Amino acid sequence: MSLRHSYTLFAPIYDRAIARATEPLRRNSLARMEGDIGEQVLIAGIGSGLDIPLLPQGPCYVGIDFTPAMLQLARARAAARHDIELREGNVMALPFADGSFDTIIMHLILAVVPEPERALLEAERVLKPGGRILLLDKFLRPGQRAPLRRLLNVLTRHVATRTDVVFEDVLKCCSTLSVINDSPALAGGWFRYIELQKKE
Repeated sequence: MSLRHSYTLFAPIYDRAIARATEPLRRNSLARMEGDIGEQVLIAGIGSGLDIPLLPQGPCYVGIDFTPAMLQLARARAAARHDIELREGNVMALPFADGSFDTIIMHLILAVVPEPERALLEAERVLKPGGRILLLDKFLRPGQRAPLRRLLNVLTRHVATRTDVVFEDVLKCCSTLSVINDSPALAGGWFRYIELQKKE
């Protein structure tokens, strides 16, 4: 089963399953935004649009997701706003020019896609020099054995999410990104807030 098919099936119940549990995490992550007027912000993997009610006014947002059923939910959430453009597309092959965005939000997407390195490389490419990437996701630490999570990954990686991604290994592919903040979010630090900045 492909991830697109899985999330098409999940769409009707997705919000009920994770909205309440992730709302405080999303709110804390988005509190790191500067919210400058006219700032160009990409929401990579916007899903059903759970971030939309929490986005500060001022920036111009583009949300991208590869599942039409999820985007339909996001469009309903964005209906009252005029600062968000929603597009269908793949975060591992972003349809944007180099250096298009001041900030990129990646909530619960880097550990979902089959090739997180490609997704982060694409984010790096479309980010302006000096721009930031705000990450919220679940990552193993380097050298962490976590046998249950790794075993669970065999089942979940094809239908929902990966549970074996080591962020530090993913970051090695990106030569211009530096970690400027890394703090625990949930589950003893399995979920983390990570902030990256691109070299000027």
